[in-house]
Amino acid sequence: MTPRPLFAVIAIVLLALGGWLASDAIAQRASETYTDAGEAQRALAKAQADGRAAAARAEKLEQRARDARAVADKSAQEAAAIAARIQQDEAGIAAAQARIAIVGKQRAALDARLAVRRGPLVRLTGALQKMAMRPLALSIFKPGSLRETVYLRAVLETTIPEVRKRTAALRGEIARRDRIVAEAAQALAALKKSEAALSNRRRQLAAVESRQRLASRKASGDAAREAERALALAEQARDLDALVGQLDAAGMLRRQLAALPGPVLRPARGGAVKVAEPAARSSDAANPQMRFQLPVVGRTVSGFGEAGVGGVRATGISLAPVDRAQVVAPAEGRVAFAGPYRGFDRIVIIEHPNGFTSVVTGLVRADVAVGDELVAGAPIGIAGTGQAIVTFELRRQGEAVNPLDYVR
Repeated sequence: MTPRPLFAVIAIVLLALGGWLASDAIAQRASETYTDAGEAQRALAKAQADGRAAAARAEKLEQRARDARAVADKSAQEAAAIAARIQQDEAGIAAAQARIAIVGKQRAALDARLAVRRGPLVRLTGALQKMAMRPLALSIFKPGSLRETVYLRAVLETTIPEVRKRTAALRGEIARRDRIVAEAAQALAALKKSEAALSNRRRQLAAVESRQRLASRKASGDAAREAERALALAEQARDLDALVGQLDAAGMLRRQLAALPGPVLRPARGGAVKVAEPAARSSDAANPQMRFQLPVVGRTVSGFGEAGVGGVRATGISLAPVDRAQVVAPAEGRVAFAGPYRGFDRIVIIEHPNGFTSVVTGLVRADVAVGDELVAGAPIGIAGTGQAIVTFELRRQGEAVNPLDYVR
């Protein structure tokens, strides 16, 4: 009985232990994003749900764009549909990163188990290799060596089955590792596919927005005057709450003026005068209970009412999206402010029907202007990079409310 076949088996097992993912750096970065496997699993489930929701929104918006008659309405619905597809791709990227993180943590646990089992195998392989290099014929020149060799071979006869059983378990771990490698390759392929799709969607959105800007230049005079007024209010406001309050007051006045009855022509016969009743706004009548969507796809890092630095309670929710994530309008409305604001980078404030006002902060680029009428889901800007935080605040009649109570 020669130990060479056993030695070959163990050598193959040891060789299989070497090497891991070609994208080890990507897996390492993804693993560091989450503290444990449970968090990564929850992030994966949320990203998948966000992706399904964004796909459903995109399909509805694409149908509205096909049904729209007016060119402006069609263009607005197309831009919102592309923005929803962008958020779908961003959710796909987040899901792929979560899967890579899960695979990385599984790999780390498997590495630890393999490291424990590798040491005894290395020592056993060395001993078997040394014994295999000793020819049996040389034993006759050393007294007692033949008996020792026969005794050693007998011992090996009883230990080889146990060694083979243990290496079989180790080979099972190696097969599991191969499955993990395959899962990681699939996740990386999905990540690259989502990134490529995201790049194409962004180019499509840029083309649609260029057409929209060209079509809206005729109204640039009124928009410029309103933007200047909004900037003046921003200079006067001592903080963001004061700015939102001033814009709310201005918006209320504008709505009251718009609701006043228009001029009535003098009737031919006296006594036939009728006062024109103010028409109810179609959006107010159709939306007694407004519904909103989150402006960006990402994980929630702080909720409404949570205590922050200095014990100040949050008046909104904070989301951590992927780098340069697409930010959209939470619902239909009119832009009351868009641009830089002290301590918040760029912000967008939108007036909605039924006395709602939304505030979105943390943008590095705002793609809307004061006075723009937006459809729900319309692109309003881009989030930052390097663990950027986007906040979403919602006010009703000037009072901060929990946005999640009104999210679809």
